[in-house]
Amino acid sequence: MNIGIDLGGTNIAAALVDSSGEILKRTSIRTNVSGGAKTVVNGLVSVCDLLLRNTTEQLSMIGIGVPGTVNAETGEVVFTPNLPLSRIHLANELAKKFGCAVKLGNDANCAALGEALVGGAKGAKDVVFITLGTGVGGGVIIGGKLITGVSGAACELGHTVIIAGGRKCGCGRQGCWETYASAEGIVRTAVEIIGGYKESLLWERCDGFAERLDGKAVFEVYRSGDEAAQIIVKKYVEHLGAGITNVVNALEPELICIGGGLSNAWDCLSEPLNKIVNAEKFYRFSPDAPQTKIVKAKLGNDAGIIGAASLAND
Repeated sequence: MNIGIDLGGTNIAAALVDSSGEILKRTSIRTNVSGGAKTVVNGLVSVCDLLLRNTTEQLSMIGIGVPGTVNAETGEVVFTPNLPLSRIHLANELAKKFGCAVKLGNDANCAALGEALVGGAKGAKDVVFITLGTGVGGGVIIGGKLITGVSGAACELGHTVIIAGGRKCGCGRQGCWETYASAEGIVRTAVEIIGGYKESLLWERCDGFAERLDGKAVFEVYRSGDEAAQIIVKKYVEHLGAGITNVVNALEPELICIGGGLSNAWDCLSEPLNKIVNAEKFYRFSPDAPQTKIVKAKLGNDAGIIGAASLAND
């Protein structure tokens, strides 16, 4: 029996997970950063204590999905932009308390493992998982193994550039895929466009302040046929498709699995996204060859937890 933890800037979600990837018991608490690393570590200890209460089974491993770069070999958090854990040997802190192996992984990588184990990518050996949320995250599994790179920071797909000299990204570059294909990216597109459509439902929805919109609102109005929302979503899908086509051309995986909050608009995305990728991917010239499939993730927020619990098997 393992514990899988999805460590987020807002919540710490955790579960007891069996060897088949089934969640047996779950819990969640708010992430407390008021005392720096100490209070975050205390929160991790608390969720483990809650899960182990009244449990007689032997705990084999604790896996933690961290929103940042980790050194999986040493158990050190290298860099977390939104949590005070950079340079903290997080695995050691929990191992001393619980007397078991503790493994760290990037949160998007853990979600990729979860989807490959029991989710939308189950059974595939070569998978690219892409999460469309506040940012754009990525996890790549080739031959059943995570690709983590020489320093553990590989596969930051959201920080590949799709428009040179484009929008400024938090990473310091310009034109990163994340600035166009994330939830924040679709709002930035709305800000650029909405002023020309003051009679639209979308303008009414945001009272003329597009910064108040979110991805969910844009897609809700899009489904009504609103002209402004149609244009915004069309541009969003073009940007999303450009990045996914790059991934297909670079790696040609069996599956690309799309998760994150914006994947809830799959009914709006699937057909136009596949149309763009099929028209632009390099191996469209070999139509009889096996083709990469693009699918929606199935596990939602559980993907990171299940994947973290499986880190010992990676």
